[in-house]
Amino acid sequence: MTLFEKIIAREIPADIVYEDELALAFRDISPQAPTHILVIPKKPIPRVGEAQSEDQELLGHLLLTAGKVASELGFNSTDEGFRLVINNGKNGGEAVPHLHIHLLAERQMQWPPG
Repeated sequence: MTLFEKIIAREIPADIVYEDELALAFRDISPQAPTHILVIPKKPIPRVGEAQSEDQELLGHLLLTAGKVASELGFNSTDEGFRLVINNGKNGGEAVPHLHIHLLAERQMQWPPG
């Protein structure tokens, strides 16, 4: 069982900012920006590269959820803004083998990332 599955099962505490039947969003314990939220599916999918065609609706739901959370936190304006990041695999920076979207806000993001 992954760390995120334990958070979903409430075996490990988390600062949850949003939850519905398909997704959970909570504050990252090692933030890389003043606001750093993780948006995860409740269905265990190891990484985006392993998602299947039947996960299409769930993947769209995760992006919409990230946008909703950003809006609720006040970061959805074009002036304020936010960044979404999905890591896949070791060289992609993946630390937990459970698909998750990083929502980063409240600082100027650089390009290129990484």
